[in-house]
Amino acid sequence: MSLAEANAFAFSLATTLMVSIIIFRAGDGSLTVVPADEYDGEASQIVREIDPHAR
Repeated sequence: MSLAEANAFAFSLATTLMVSIIIFRAGDGSLTVVPADEYDGEASQIVREIDPHAR
């Protein structure tokens, strides 16, 4: 997934579910999107966090 696709998908999930979403780089280099409370990987792999409650 490209960064633009990951951002669009993460924003859609965040606003639909009203939870923070993490975009992170997986071990193979691909970008993946997951709810923040489910992410248990390394902080250095996080590309962006999208919080629907932030201004």
